[in-house]
Amino acid sequence: MRIGLSYDLKTTVTGHHDVDDAFEEYDSPETVEAITRALEKKGHDVVKLGGGAEFLDKIEREKVDIVFNICEGRGNYRSREAQVPSVLEMLNIPYTGSDPLCLAVCLDKPITKQLVTAAGIPTPRWLLLEDELEFGQIDWQGFPFPAIIKPAYEGSSKGIRLTSLVENIPQAEDEAAKILDNYHQPVMVEEFITGDEVTVGIIGNSPPGLVGMMRILPKRKEKHFVYSIEVKRDYLNLVEYESPVQLPAPVLDKLEQYSLKAFKALDCRDFSRVDFRIGRDGTPYFIEINPLPGLGSYSDLIIMALKLGRTHEEVIGAVLDAALERYPQCVNA
Repeated sequence: MRIGLSYDLKTTVTGHHDVDDAFEEYDSPETVEAITRALEKKGHDVVKLGGGAEFLDKIEREKVDIVFNICEGRGNYRSREAQVPSVLEMLNIPYTGSDPLCLAVCLDKPITKQLVTAAGIPTPRWLLLEDELEFGQIDWQGFPFPAIIKPAYEGSSKGIRLTSLVENIPQAEDEAAKILDNYHQPVMVEEFITGDEVTVGIIGNSPPGLVGMMRILPKRKEKHFVYSIEVKRDYLNLVEYESPVQLPAPVLDKLEQYSLKAFKALDCRDFSRVDFRIGRDGTPYFIEINPLPGLGSYSDLIIMALKLGRTHEEVIGAVLDAALERYPQCVNA
């Protein structure tokens, strides 16, 4: 098969940005090469399509059977992850991963939380601030602190820093003002769940199955651990990854149940990663879902898979196979 590979490289995205994590979600050349090798090892020819204008030019010239998509999209738009899948659907070209609607919804944290709550999945209490004028209009009565302040439309821990954990209303408003000014989008104020952080990997469709679970454990004792951008950038020194996860069986059962329920409720496809915090009573609280999780060697999904005995190549192959089940015409071509 002739497979197109769409991606956004940190080194090719240009422009002025107010924050140092603007390119955090984009990929490295090493990740692109690793995916290319994995697909070629399965006997496929790979065409590197890139992203942005380069992708638009190449997708019309190159004849591919399917696109392996890891593009995060360009700009600050809440629907940016839907850009490449939307073009591919317009051209009737098969692709891996979730469709434009799912990708747009899941990058919008407030909408995602409303949908998972409706599906019966616990999520921390939260408020949304559209602008600084709302600071004096918000009813903070009974809102639980500490809380996490985060941009409403970001992934890869963008905008989540060590200063994002706040203890009171003045701190919350101060941190929210910084995000409004720097990220130019609404701000979520979310109840901070003080227990462990666990991420769950999913691959497949009919039915989807768990890759596994991984608990993120700080190497230094802290009162409140935040899996922030600073921690992710220095993860080898600051955290340990535990997989299989050593938690009571009822908690693990709930994590699996809620992960698969969220995957289905949000209509994800092929692969995804779901993040939780564990409450004091053992309840897993949904934090967010990533229907386009990173596939680099440093990404949580790959680290988890490696710890559980799978190879990087096997994960890439499994994602492709899940997509091909939806496009039998590609297999039979």
